[in-house]
Amino acid sequence: MKRMHFSRQMVCAALAVLLLWTSAVMLNAQESPTSRPATLERVRIAPDRPRFELAESGKTFVPWGFNFVGRFGRIVEEYWQDDWPSLEEDFRRMRALGANVVRLHLQVGTYMKSAGEVDPDALKLLARTLDLAQQCGLYLDLTGLGCYHLDAVPAWYDELPEAERWAVQARFWEAIAKTGAGHPAVFCYDLMNEPIIGQAKAGEHPWLTGELGGQYFVQRIANQPGERDRREIAEAWVAKMVQAIRKHDQDALVTVGVIPWAHVWPNAQPIFYAPEVARHLDFVSVHFYPKKGEVEKTLAALAVYDIGKPLVVEETFPLNCSLEELDAFVDGAGPRVDGWISHYFGHSIEEHAKGAQPGGKLTAGFLEYWKDKGAEAVAGQ
Repeated sequence: MKRMHFSRQMVCAALAVLLLWTSAVMLNAQESPTSRPATLERVRIAPDRPRFELAESGKTFVPWGFNFVGRFGRIVEEYWQDDWPSLEEDFRRMRALGANVVRLHLQVGTYMKSAGEVDPDALKLLARTLDLAQQCGLYLDLTGLGCYHLDAVPAWYDELPEAERWAVQARFWEAIAKTGAGHPAVFCYDLMNEPIIGQAKAGEHPWLTGELGGQYFVQRIANQPGERDRREIAEAWVAKMVQAIRKHDQDALVTVGVIPWAHVWPNAQPIFYAPEVARHLDFVSVHFYPKKGEVEKTLAALAVYDIGKPLVVEETFPLNCSLEELDAFVDGAGPRVDGWISHYFGHSIEEHAKGAQPGGKLTAGFLEYWKDKGAEAVAGQ
């Protein structure tokens, strides 16, 4: 047999290759599941009945997750560029808590540099956030046109009359939809958080109300309605926003998250989910916070929004009731509701248990409950 002779250089080179290969294998084995893009199918409305399904497999999809405005007291868009690791941490925490959907709130002032100019750098950060969501196995409910922090609302924007304000809002949605078009992490576009129609009271901001903790969560789409029919105003506004989105994204779902006025006034009828308005929307999004001793009343109000489209309770939390009463509401609403989104405040269960606000131990208990309830809701999905 012929003896093989290896030089020292050949042996060193072979060892180097082996070392590189071994390191790569070990790194791959230790890699976090969220560091690789998850396979996400587009979510659509099932053709056979009002439910959500995954477009390729046809499996039923149950949206379950959290509203995430930002770490408590802050707006995520106001710090994501400087503190990206915290956003990564929060997305992974929400996924670990059982979420498959995160409702992310987008402010007008972040994306509109002027009435006619969008900010490309902000859109790049949004695209990066969509990629992060995909890596974590999360879909995003992109809720737009926020004016939550007054100092983040451009002065020129509040000075615009209604028609010009709507034009800016349509440009906003064109830019957001162009960024999100075709991205598998887009669950839906929510046109605005809790839009209303009506004149401001004396001393109120002309367009904003619903202040909570220094943030404004309710916004008027028309503040001088006059004698105009409110449903006609709502229909014109929704149609304009949807048309702007469809210029760039033909597939993603569109909704609008509303205050359930039927919960306030039992005989009230929906404006944004009246037939002439709802025909422009793919599913119903409504916000419910049951009050102590009023679970049945809340369920009766929910029934008003069961209009033959998938229904998502897009906000809920035991804000004014016990956890047991919230659970009774969730169970009682089960036959009508196709998805649930609550709240995450940027803290883990353990941090809340140690006193992190809001809610401290109460929120810790809720997150434990929501994680277990979500596992039941999406079982087999």
